[in-house]
Amino acid sequence: MSKTKILFVFYLPSGGMETLNRQRCKALVKHDIECHLLYMQNGTGMQNISQIPTYITNHDSEIKKILKNHQFDAIFVSSDMQMLQRIRNLGYKGKLFFEVQGLGSYKDAEKILTQAKPFVMNFSDGILYPQTPHLISLIEAHYPAHPKFCFHNCFDTEEFSYRSTQRLTQPVIGWVGRLELNKNWDDFLLFAMRYTKIKPNTKFWMFIDNTLGNHHEKARFYKLINRYKLTDSVVIHANVPHKQMAEYFSMIGDSGGFLLSTSKVEGFGYAVIEAMSCRCPVLTSDSDGVKAFIIHNVTGKFYENSNIGSAVKQAIELTDNHELRNEIIQHALNHLSLFNLDVYANEFMKLLK
Repeated sequence: MSKTKILFVFYLPSGGMETLNRQRCKALVKHDIECHLLYMQNGTGMQNISQIPTYITNHDSEIKKILKNHQFDAIFVSSDMQMLQRIRNLGYKGKLFFEVQGLGSYKDAEKILTQAKPFVMNFSDGILYPQTPHLISLIEAHYPAHPKFCFHNCFDTEEFSYRSTQRLTQPVIGWVGRLELNKNWDDFLLFAMRYTKIKPNTKFWMFIDNTLGNHHEKARFYKLINRYKLTDSVVIHANVPHKQMAEYFSMIGDSGGFLLSTSKVEGFGYAVIEAMSCRCPVLTSDSDGVKAFIIHNVTGKFYENSNIGSAVKQAIELTDNHELRNEIIQHALNHLSLFNLDVYANEFMKLLK
């Protein structure tokens, strides 16, 4: 019997989509499903990929050749609605799915899902999306009759977990993201400015993909670091390979610090679940997607969106109340079993059936 073959398509290998694609390929290969990846352009995430057939091209002739050579049983296109039509026009007759992950703010997501309608209805066999409240309500409203498949993304705790490292002499607060409005880095810098007044010896590590984001945003970022007098407190880590992040999160947790997530809206929020897996507690805005793994004062902490005072108050409790901190770290680890690779593979196989 021949193997089931599937293709995942996205713009470029970076951020949460790159992580999801790699981890689900690992989950599915154990169940005899052969996975391939197609990205339209190169990205920093290529350094993380091994043992998965991966193509980088945006040319119809090359895409057509890939489709013809591999005869995929199903193709999943994330976010790029026009790609659905392109793939059909290139002669693909198999199962084709539109996948929705993070589409930015609620307003952006609504706009994209409205624009996607003719493409999704005419060219796809169904929609796949995570259990994120704002995405569920939007997709149910806009696509009442179209086949829908909704389950949690997966997370590989074996590959990504706590590492014992050298202890840092100062507490560190981490932040992960692109320098763009939805990731809300402004609030992180505002928080850092306020927090250093109370705990002056704190360091702030920002993990960014500096190949993405526009020049205007980057210029504004460095200007604010100077204006808030944070040049000595903020350390930029650019384009860190994914597997090294486990070490960094472990160091942050061990330093007595935490991960601060300031996003406006997340479809899933991989950085949050990765930190939890490395015994690094998380303080986050209510960015919707993180509700899948953060329960306030149980598996992490929420602060009131865009209320820096609320973030500072929660942060101090997270660093100073050691009993609560240790409980949160432990509950967070226990909670991760919901996202294990086999659970995801079983849901995915139901979809393919």
